[in-house]
Amino acid sequence: MNSKYHEIPPIASRPSSLIPGPTPVTALAFDPLSDILWTGSNNASITAYYGSRGVRGVVFPVGGNLAVRDIIATDSNVRAYGISSGGIGAWSRGGINKWFYRTEHAVTAFSNNAANAPIFYAATAAQQLLAINSQTGDVVREAMSPSIYNFLADTHSALVSGSSDGYVRLHDPRAMQTTTHSVRAHHGGIQGLEAAGNYVFTIGMGTRQSRPFIDPLVKVYDIRTLRPLPPVPFPNGPAFVNRLPNKTTVIAITSNEGLINVVDVSNPADSEFHQLPTTSYVTSTAISPTGTYMAFGDADGIIHLLSATEEGTDLPLNGFEGQPVQWADPPEPYPEVEWTDSTPLNIIGMPYYNSLLLSSWTSKFLPTSALAPPPPKIPQQILDTMKYKHNIAYATMPKELRGRRNVVTTGPRKSGGRFRSGKTFRHESEPDTPTYEYDPEQIPKMYRRVEIEYSKFGVEDFDFGYFNHTEYSGLETHIENSYTNPLVQLLHYTLPIRQLAKSHITTDCPRENCLFCELGFVARMLEDARGTNCQSSNFCKTLGFLAQSSNIIELIDYGRESANLNYSHMIQSCHRFLVDCLSQEGKSFPNNPVIRPFSSGKPPGSPIPPPLSQIMGCEITSTVTCTNCGTSRDKAYTSHVAELVYPMKPIYNEPTEGTDFASILRMSLLRQTTHKAACRSCGKYNAIFETRRSIANQDLPPILAVNASVFSEETHKYWKDSKNKTLLSPTIELRGQVHGQDEYDTVRYELRGIVVQVVAKEKPSHLVALIKVPEAEYAPHSADDSHWYLFNDFSVRNVSEAEALSFPGSWKVPSILYFERVDMRSRLDFGGLPKEISPAILCQDTNISLNRDPRFVKHECLAPEELPRPGTLVAIDAEFVLMQQEETEYRSDGTKKVIRPARLSLARVSVLRGDGPKEGVPFIDDHIHTSEIIVDYLTEFSGIKYGDLDPQSSPYTLTPLKVVYKKLRLLVDKGCVFIGHGLSKDFRIINIFVPPDQVIDTVDLYYLRNRQRRLSLRFLAWFILKENIQTDTHDSIEDALSALRLYKAYQELESEGRFDKKLEELYKEGRQYNFKPPQAQGSPPSQPATAATPQFPSMQAIMTFAPTPHMAGGGMSHPFYAPSPSPFMQQNWRGQ
Repeated sequence: MNSKYHEIPPIASRPSSLIPGPTPVTALAFDPLSDILWTGSNNASITAYYGSRGVRGVVFPVGGNLAVRDIIATDSNVRAYGISSGGIGAWSRGGINKWFYRTEHAVTAFSNNAANAPIFYAATAAQQLLAINSQTGDVVREAMSPSIYNFLADTHSALVSGSSDGYVRLHDPRAMQTTTHSVRAHHGGIQGLEAAGNYVFTIGMGTRQSRPFIDPLVKVYDIRTLRPLPPVPFPNGPAFVNRLPNKTTVIAITSNEGLINVVDVSNPADSEFHQLPTTSYVTSTAISPTGTYMAFGDADGIIHLLSATEEGTDLPLNGFEGQPVQWADPPEPYPEVEWTDSTPLNIIGMPYYNSLLLSSWTSKFLPTSALAPPPPKIPQQILDTMKYKHNIAYATMPKELRGRRNVVTTGPRKSGGRFRSGKTFRHESEPDTPTYEYDPEQIPKMYRRVEIEYSKFGVEDFDFGYFNHTEYSGLETHIENSYTNPLVQLLHYTLPIRQLAKSHITTDCPRENCLFCELGFVARMLEDARGTNCQSSNFCKTLGFLAQSSNIIELIDYGRESANLNYSHMIQSCHRFLVDCLSQEGKSFPNNPVIRPFSSGKPPGSPIPPPLSQIMGCEITSTVTCTNCGTSRDKAYTSHVAELVYPMKPIYNEPTEGTDFASILRMSLLRQTTHKAACRSCGKYNAIFETRRSIANQDLPPILAVNASVFSEETHKYWKDSKNKTLLSPTIELRGQVHGQDEYDTVRYELRGIVVQVVAKEKPSHLVALIKVPEAEYAPHSADDSHWYLFNDFSVRNVSEAEALSFPGSWKVPSILYFERVDMRSRLDFGGLPKEISPAILCQDTNISLNRDPRFVKHECLAPEELPRPGTLVAIDAEFVLMQQEETEYRSDGTKKVIRPARLSLARVSVLRGDGPKEGVPFIDDHIHTSEIIVDYLTEFSGIKYGDLDPQSSPYTLTPLKVVYKKLRLLVDKGCVFIGHGLSKDFRIINIFVPPDQVIDTVDLYYLRNRQRRLSLRFLAWFILKENIQTDTHDSIEDALSALRLYKAYQELESEGRFDKKLEELYKEGRQYNFKPPQAQGSPPSQPATAATPQFPSMQAIMTFAPTPHMAGGGMSHPFYAPSPSPFMQQNWRGQ
């Protein structure tokens, strides 16, 4: 150790004018490029001192009002944080803030930059370890730490941490949560840590007689294995430890009293001591980048300096002539004014002032808001009855004026809520975003979040048609897991996947919760709806159930979204989970149909992959080679989703990899990786293995699904438009590679759709889908129309192809992309797939209840000759139970807003024959088994009691929801006409779409539009049928039969020409009884002679029929309707 230090004149920091007395110097750092010493004070500000003489420069705050904890000066910025700053910030040398990362928890430490990478690490009091980009302040990775880290140091091989529990740990930078080695250096906690070369130096607190004391030893460890080396004694108690740059074995130990020991740990005899002339205690230390200067800050605000230069010489603090010092800009000189008689006074600026000017008006003179109306005039009838007492006037409010009072109009009525009930009063249209105010960072209106609003008539009153003028249906949002709506739309408009899903619902799927079945039901519903809004409630419910069963609860969205929730990451994880589930659920081995033509090289007799794997599966051969002995082995597997891997920034003179989308996708598919493992051939323990992928052109899938994996600003930059160019193009060409040799031909793919995350500032993000609709490609359209459509939940809009492929700003983040292989479109064979649901399901009695009572079996299954035909009349009614209470927000003005409506679930459905010899006899009367928790059985309105839906105790016919849904789906497909009362709400909750020409609703039959009141089924049955129904509770068979008889009465009255007169009498009688049957028991009131009501058999007569032998026996021997009984089927159903 050749350098000998000597003292030079200290620097006295200037105290703050707001804080009396001296200000301690709490942090020090030498600048590596400029002649600057950065100092952090106890008042949360950083001051720059230029040169060894300490010329004061820029000053800037770090946030909060407590001390600056640490400062690190890098080549590009100055990074620092304070005890109460609320995060970490970076500033330029001129004091301009570049970025600031805010965190809810206090920052406890950060490290220097990693080698050859703009990344540093930070720790928080919440035991978080963060990897942060030093140029942007974005969190790159995050992991949990076993303790609170007080010190971090990033070395050439590992990340070193010192924690409050006294442990020193080595972390793998690639997986921060992985601790390679650890050792407990000090029992009372780490107080200082430095790492240089192969050494780690620590100081801390020990325990003696259960009391903490300053450990007099500086511990030294080998950084490779944390093996302890001989420590360095320092009897005065080390308070700070610093390493000398370019000398990995030399450290400077400082005590609180100012004693300094510069020692070489490899030769402790070679050391030097210095005593600082301080009257207080040392609070911070720093060593210059060349080791020429040492700085020590004390509690009196004095910065003591030691120099290794020769006497009389003055070197820059950084040791060389670096970048010039950035001084503050001088103030502009005052303009010269030539004063004349015509010189305007406003060319002279206002001087600084501390008191209000004479022109400052009081707030009483300010005008009120232009939207506030003038106070209303007091009506004359109130003035006439006014009384006075003690100069106070008062009067009684007349009855005709009572109503809503104290209501002030504060602005124009919000145009966001569109209700059908208010259409006659609302004709205004919302203007489109003007093109001349285009801002790439401004979210266009069509991408913004749309929400359902609720009026007093419920969600059925919301005008969905205002948001969708196309023939392609949107999906509603007021259900859990509705964030999957864009992905469902993308899967639906990918024709091969739609064909598989529609075919799957025609099979005898043994699963009660099957995503493939639910996707097929949604696909059929979207096909039939043709622009009418739909909802995927059953699909979302099944997804949540399977995710919870697989312990992947991060896929469940409970509707408590926040601005920090990353839906892009969530939907990509859901995409992988969903495709894997669909592949497993669609497997019917060994009877998998051949859809995709296989290569001639496929071994004969090899198993046929599942249908979805034939459509989306990419056959990959992975070759793993040991670099030590050259041993290699091949492993073949199928991948359904490709994850994009973006090229890293080139280092020095390395060639730049392709940054177009086709090159990035090909590199992701054929990426090469390395890893360490034990080699069985050569016996090397840490052998390096290289993994190379091979994908032939013929193994590329017909549908290529890609996760964009855009999780940082760096990767998002690849997607942003630049110079009117977009990363995506309508078609791409890929070239396969086999054993390192590129294929000669290329494969052409066409982009079919994108799922995009729309990120709003300080608001929750949401997902939308941009899809090239196949139906639009074959439909006649004008030259201005595009085949691309934006699906923003229930808002659907036609967009141009350029708009779909463009990513103009940070608000549009890609998540999922689907490509279709062009040469495979005509080669896929779906002829081997089933097309229709077997009608035998209507002839079979399905029951999973173990204790069904034959006395409660009221239905008789259809005989083969009774199977429905187009136009067959059936009467239907359903009962529901409450699964989730309504969420309502009550405001301070007394109004309320429904945030999320109550969620109902189907509990019982009854379908009756509408004509024929057995008219009125039910052929479906199923209670629905559910595995969810029921909040309220709604017994008064549904007739369902506790235990009725339990397979262990239910005395009724209990059936899985999917079986009932298939029965209803078959009736719709067969063209049956459904008769019922209030069917729109029933079909909505059942989550099935029935074409309007197949629905006869008695609510609409017995309705006068000018009266604006719809009548209840109970009142209609009392007046028209002369029967009292729903006296104690509701019964779905009774309600369906009443609706059927009301329709028959309507037909007879209409044929006789008396229906209009009867309807007028109905409303007249209803006003008399408040549209409710009278409470007195007995016969209904006598009707006028001219209004004779047609007579029908009584309900009891229609309901009486002889039970069939299989009903008397308590049900079928097998609880499912599959033609071949499965020994696992009953167990599967009951295990839910």
